[in-house]
Amino acid sequence: MNKNLFIAFEGIDGSGKSTQVKLLAESLTKLGHKVYSTFEPTDSDIGHLIRNIFAHKTEANHQTIAALFLADRFNHLLNKTNGLLKMLEDGYTVITDRYCFSSYAYHSVHMPMDWVIEINKPCAKLLQPDLTIYIDISPEESMDRITKARESAELYETLENLTNVRNTYIEAFELLKSNEKIFITDGNRLPDLIAKDIFGIISGL
Repeated sequence: MNKNLFIAFEGIDGSGKSTQVKLLAESLTKLGHKVYSTFEPTDSDIGHLIRNIFAHKTEANHQTIAALFLADRFNHLLNKTNGLLKMLEDGYTVITDRYCFSSYAYHSVHMPMDWVIEINKPCAKLLQPDLTIYIDISPEESMDRITKARESAELYETLENLTNVRNTYIEAFELLKSNEKIFITDGNRLPDLIAKDIFGIISGL
């Protein structure tokens, strides 16, 4: 790895994305890279609205939620202070916890995937990950981790929905595999073993 990259982590809830983002950022920083870690939904006003919907504090239909994610993503990309494009231009390797594939997977459970991909095309054209890393765990393991970590589940966090989301992730990867660089890793292992595999892939980019 001799340049700054844009890396996106994906997975169903509880897959360990945030842990792997942290471990990768630490490894790259030790090697002298400038690293910017981020996440979606963001901590912007739009992102907070999405989180309120997830926490059942505000109601919204699935089309509205998909549109809010799109608006949040545009701001994530184009924000003049810390947008993804700005940080990459400044020489940072950018690591994000969720990007377009999260929309493809989660929203396509409730509406046609073609529509979800189409509305996100402007974002995908603005910036495509050098690598999308999918951490794969079973929906049952996901629910077990969520139950242990939180007092209550958020919107989308049911066994049935997470099963559907995992299936739509795989469907989206198959559909877009010719245009995207995707690495799928087993998330049921110890975090250090997962991190070693991920770092090995990224070192070769």
